Amino acid sequence: MATTDTSPHTTPCLAATCHRGLRDNELANRQTICTPCVHVIRVWLDEIPKQIIVLEGSRLRETTGAGTGGRVAIRTAPLPGRPDVLNLLGPAAWADGIRDPYGDARDDHDGPLPIAGVLIPWVRAISDERRWNPPASLTPQALAAWLAVPRVLDYASRRPWAGDMRDELHELMRTIRSITRLRPQRRPIAQPCPRCDGLTLVQTDHQLYIECTDDDCKALYTRDELAIAARLDIAKGSRVCLTKNCAGETYEIPTGRLITRIHYCAPAT
Repeated sequence: MATTDTSPHTTPCLAATCHRGLRDNELANRQTICTPCVHVIRVWLDEIPKQIIVLEGSRLRETTGAGTGGRVAIRTAPLPGRPDVLNLLGPAAWADGIRDPYGDARDDHDGPLPIAGVLIPWVRAISDERRWNPPASLTPQALAAWLAVPRVLDYASRRPWAGDMRDELHELMRTIRSITRLRPQRRPIAQPCPRCDGLTLVQTDHQLYIECTDDDCKALYTRDELAIAARLDIAKGSRVCLTKNCAGETYEIPTGRLITRIHYCAPAT
């Protein structure tokens, strides 16, 4: 099948956090990052507005009474809000340059960039290159929705900076989830991996592919591909074989735009 092809994929995905090679259909689309990376970017962009709802409700610090019931003397008054949350929800300028006659502007910012500050450069890069109108609002929700438009994301996936975009959004989502504690769940799949035969398949919420977590395999499968593999495995009473020049039979099943090829040894007699 397309995701379990044993032929080498020498063109790597440009995302530093991805170790997958580009497939033929991705190269034909002139992508510089793989389809799973494109999918996860869309998942993150769709998730940002939902995470912002939680961040908005987490602006204020949690307050508790003093343990002894008395007053607590402090040297300075505490901030009314959480600086990490306020940082993420803060505004960001559309232009790069700011007037800074004293050279102190860099010291005014502490902590991670705001969500808008991460998204604006990518919106601006795409809108300038393609002469597309940017979103009317520079809110994080509007910026994320604009980047998630299929034609916009497809264009971004073919640019030489697509890997940097994926890596920046990956770091942004790690920061957001570390505050909200809302993370996709990972669940084991009770089916052997068609490539390595190990019980190492894991499904993550909203991910396009189910992943084999074996360090020597790292295969990716769609749910349809695993269903086909399971049905063929049961019907033939045999196991997937990767032995070269084996006399077993190879079955070809259309899956989307590709052909799924599953090779089985003859059942043992």
